[in-house]
Amino acid sequence: MAELHPADAADLLERLGPDERAHVVEILRDDFDPEILSELDETVRDHVVECLGVENVAAVIAGMESDDALEVIEELDEDEQQQVLDAIPPGDRTLIKEGLTYPEDSAGRLMQREVVTVPEFWTVGETIDFLRQSADSGDDELPARFYDVFIVDPAHRPVGSLTLSRLLRTRRPVAVADIMDTEMKLLPVATDQEEVAYVFRQRDLVSAPVVDDGGRLVGAITIDDVVDVIDEEHEEDIMRLGGVKEDDLYEATMDTTRSRFGWLLINLGTAILASIVIGLFDATIEQMVALAVLMPIVASMGGNAGTQTLTVAVRALAMKELTAANAGRVIGKELLVGALNGVLFAALIGAVAWIWFGSGTLGVVIGLAMIVNMLVAGLAGTTIPLMLYRIGVDPAVASSVFLTTVTDVVGFFVFLGLAALILL
Repeated sequence: MAELHPADAADLLERLGPDERAHVVEILRDDFDPEILSELDETVRDHVVECLGVENVAAVIAGMESDDALEVIEELDEDEQQQVLDAIPPGDRTLIKEGLTYPEDSAGRLMQREVVTVPEFWTVGETIDFLRQSADSGDDELPARFYDVFIVDPAHRPVGSLTLSRLLRTRRPVAVADIMDTEMKLLPVATDQEEVAYVFRQRDLVSAPVVDDGGRLVGAITIDDVVDVIDEEHEEDIMRLGGVKEDDLYEATMDTTRSRFGWLLINLGTAILASIVIGLFDATIEQMVALAVLMPIVASMGGNAGTQTLTVAVRALAMKELTAANAGRVIGKELLVGALNGVLFAALIGAVAWIWFGSGTLGVVIGLAMIVNMLVAGLAGTTIPLMLYRIGVDPAVASSVFLTTVTDVVGFFVFLGLAALILL
């Protein structure tokens, strides 16, 4: 374990069972690398923290960067939080307590409080000497890794930034104010972490300053934390589309069962609704058994087509690529795609039904139903997440349930309705 990179050591701990993991943590108790704790999945991290005990956790957290320390602390229960905070040195404790006052999933929770700041009147040489002296003296007020030096005014408001590459390539007598970037993006502490990730992606940032309500510099967010946010948000969206949680792999069996039960119950309700629609045409199905054979095809194709559209729409909303300004164009495109695919698959399944059951009329009926359902799937796959987003509900959470209901109900109703009108 000592020879492994912290991320690899974290992967190893995640693969172990609870008993084996506890045994490994017990062996490493006094030499536990703080970086390992920050790399662990939340559920596994909780177990490791429990195995380490309050005093050891406090010692580990004291050796972490402020942003990583806060990430661990915020996942603890209130009693555990207080016990750990009491055991942490006063300087680190103040920074962490301040971080806990910011909203969850905000820039304030994400930022690193250790930043490199210099006044406007300093030269490049003075800045480099300051950084070297801080390293020689073992000053832990500065971050272990950083990418930008922030230039501040007397009120500690950022007025510019300077990349390390620009700093090192400039002659010593030059004033930092002459070469600093004044167009930097300032992030308020309350900015949501998804918005932070969007800003980094849009502007190709490596780090960005975080300011309080008074515009004073309170920290900085670096690209390594943003990568974690992007990974977390993507994983969350994918899991929610399936009605599961990110930590299901490591959760206890009963906890996972409870978390999935709710969505399965909702799915049961929508399935009953689709069955009620089928029940309206029970007499039609009794007279022509072929309808029962072909029904799943219509619903399945509509559901799959809708899921494709839904996935694109949910991702576009998360990336701010789908807005009110271009919603009409996107909906129109998906309707056209649905219509074209509907016609193509209508011809294909119509021919199959004709050959299979020897009825050209049945082929026409299922073909028409296929076109209608794939059109509806394209429309619903775009409009459902848009409407949920508009009313403040995460589209990744509830869209798939509504979409399945729409495609099943419409598919069965149109197919059986046309069969009743045309075939009987």
